[in-house]
Formats: sequence, C-alpha cells, structure tokens
Amino acid sequence: MTGMPFSPPTHEPVIVAVTGASGAPYALRLIARLANAGVTQHLLFSDAAKIVLQQECHISLPQEAHAIPAALADALNISAEQMHSYADHDWFSPVASGSAGLPRMVIAPCSMGTLARIASGISGTLIERAADVILKESRQLILLPRETPLSTIHLENMLKLARMGAEIIPAMPGFYHRPDSIETLIDFVVDRILDHLHICNKESPRWGA
Repeated sequence: MTGMPFSPPTHEPVIVAVTGASGAPYALRLIARLANAGVTQHLLFSDAAKIVLQQECHISLPQEAHAIPAALADALNISAEQMHSYADHDWFSPVASGSAGLPRMVIAPCSMGTLARIASGISGTLIERAADVILKESRQLILLPRETPLSTIHLENMLKLARMGAEIIPAMPGFYHRPDSIETLIDFVVDRILDHLHICNKESPRWGA
C-alpha cells in the first residue's frame, strides 16, 4: 500500500462548526492547521461547545461572536486574519444561504443530537442550517462524531447522512504509527479531515511510506 497522492494546496473557505460533544482538542487542532494553511474559516460554536472547550482545554471564548477569532488566535498562536465567527442565530451570515457559495463544512466534534437533527432536516440553529445548506447544494459535509457506545439510532442516522453524501470520519485514532503523545493521536484524526478536504498535508505519516 503506497502513500496517498496530494492535491495542490487549496484556499477554498471552510465552515468549521464545533458542538458540545467531547473532543474539543480536535476542533482546536483543526482550526490551527487550517489557519496555518492559509484557509479562510467561517467558525460556528454552539453554547455547549464553549462549555466543553472550557472543561477540556481551559479556554474561555467570549460571548460576542465577532471576538472569538481574536481569542482563538491568542490561545493557539495563530493569525485571526482569515477567521470569521457568527452567533448561533445569525441568519444573515453567509453560512445560512446556498447563494454564498461556501463549498465545504466540517463539524468537529459532532454531537449525536446535532447529527440527528441534521439527518432529520431540522434547522433550529445556525450550525444545523449551515449543514442543511451544504447538503441541499450537494457540497462537501464532513462529520466527526464522538460518542461511545453507539446506539442503533446513532448508526442509522450516520448511515442516512452517508447516503446523502456526507463523509463520516469518527474520532477513532489509530496506533500503527506508534503515537507517543495525546497530540499525536489528535493529529491522526485531524490529518484524515485534511485529507478529505484535499488540503496539502505532507507532515502526516503514511502507511507504507
């Protein structure tokens, strides 16, 4: 088995949504990697995501959505220049309409409640509406579910979304690369997301390489 071919670096924007499932470090690492790659990000944080971020990473985000990029830039030592953030019910934001032309979205981590509402076509929050837009426009939606064990309902909802065209990348790190830190395990999962976004990811260890 040989290494995967890489597409040239792309700067198409990405909607990055963070929900209240455990796994906030995945979200932070993804945001940092995208920022370092020069990718414009449209950030959506649920209220529950902010609570989990404080609990798991000791990072407190401001209530004002417009202040979130600067707070993340300070915490992660990255640039806030290409990050935009929107409140949970900002229906006038570009992520709420297909006419904005945003091509792809990642929900990491994705709670089972969010996943179920997206699978059912419920758009009660901006995260759910943005995912609904991506699906109806046949664009790229990547979900990073984090739950265990998985019930029949969870599995059926994931199958339903996969059949709609969503890409399911569970937060399941591998161990064949002999990770020596939690950060290495986090990167393993984030690397898979970057691969599916076709973002140049030369630092990722490859099987057989």
